[in-house]
Amino acid sequence: MKTTIFYVLSFLSFIALNACKPEIQFKESSYTSPYDFNQQIEDQLAQDSLAWKHQIAAAKYASKGAYQKALLAWDKAFPRRPFDYTQEVVDSLQQHFKIANATEQLLKEAAQHDILIINEAHHNALHRNYTKRLLSKLKKLGYKHLFLEALTNGSKKDSLLVSRGYPILTSGWYLKDPQFGNLVREALSLGFKVWPYEQTTNKNGKEREIEQAKNIQRILKKFPNEKVVIHCGFDHVFEGAHRKWEMAMAARLKAYTGSDPLTVHQVVYSEHGNPKFNHPLVKKFAKNTAALLVDKSTQKAIPYRRRNAFTDLAIIHPKTTYVHQRPSWLFSDKYQAIRIEHSKSQLSYPILVHAFYKNEMGAQAIPVDLMEISNVDTPCFLALPKGTYTLVLSSATSVKETTITVP
Repeated sequence: MKTTIFYVLSFLSFIALNACKPEIQFKESSYTSPYDFNQQIEDQLAQDSLAWKHQIAAAKYASKGAYQKALLAWDKAFPRRPFDYTQEVVDSLQQHFKIANATEQLLKEAAQHDILIINEAHHNALHRNYTKRLLSKLKKLGYKHLFLEALTNGSKKDSLLVSRGYPILTSGWYLKDPQFGNLVREALSLGFKVWPYEQTTNKNGKEREIEQAKNIQRILKKFPNEKVVIHCGFDHVFEGAHRKWEMAMAARLKAYTGSDPLTVHQVVYSEHGNPKFNHPLVKKFAKNTAALLVDKSTQKAIPYRRRNAFTDLAIIHPKTTYVHQRPSWLFSDKYQAIRIEHSKSQLSYPILVHAFYKNEMGAQAIPVDLMEISNVDTPCFLALPKGTYTLVLSSATSVKETTITVP
């Protein structure tokens, strides 16, 4: 009898709980997505004769969160010869060096510097995600400013960024990537002052490095002795002598300010789309968290050197694992894996699923997360913090939206 009563009560509780969950209702939306479908990118590749067409494709894939496709496109843009260390070299490395937690080591060294410069590959959203995760820890060390190469500068600068509290599409071309948008949101929410520093005179090469460094120096003079983070692209992070530019932005800033920056390279030891192209250190030493090679005798991290240029640290990023067909590093800190029931939208597939903060929805908004769904049976999990969202689903011919709350 007790067992029967238990099952009856459990069934009634199930009915009551589900009765309280309102059915998701989709309505027509006027939103126009600025993101391409995968097939559109592939069609453009097939038609395009530009030498850098795969580089363009990689950037487009990255902007919509198609991480693996972006890596594969970059491999085609910059093909390389795969290579491995011999077992003798591996044994020697293991004898003299050990693997250490990159974040812990980076923060120890960041505490001793006023300027931290960390780079990214423009097709790799992991690098933006990693910098975002560092910000709260750097804030506790006294860092107050974030300089972003990707922010539009000059006459088209987003002068309302700080007062608005979040970036929009015109804030910067690379900010279209949700991971970059979230990096800026995180910085603003933590109270960082966020600055653009890109050149504004259409200069390139050596002259671009000089102008970038002087733009940063000009702002630093207004905030003496305050700690700053600079998130740049590729080679701008190098100290020493650069083979093309004489000195990169980081080296020039050091010369102009007299302050020795902590320079962090994320690109060289990050995974490729095809694992055979991974650097041997990634193949042999990558762990499940960001790592560094540390000299056993000195307990100091090994700098990265390329001819006469160098960075203080070089992060060995882990090989990505996947959860719900998404990179697992998306679901970190406050970002939860939220399943989106898209089948009730009755749209034709493929569809793009965008999640916008409710108070940020608009034509120029950057989604918190974005995923392309190929068919009705494909599960959709977005990485979302707590909050209320406008969920926009767009096909090639129609767009619908609804509101969801992540508790």
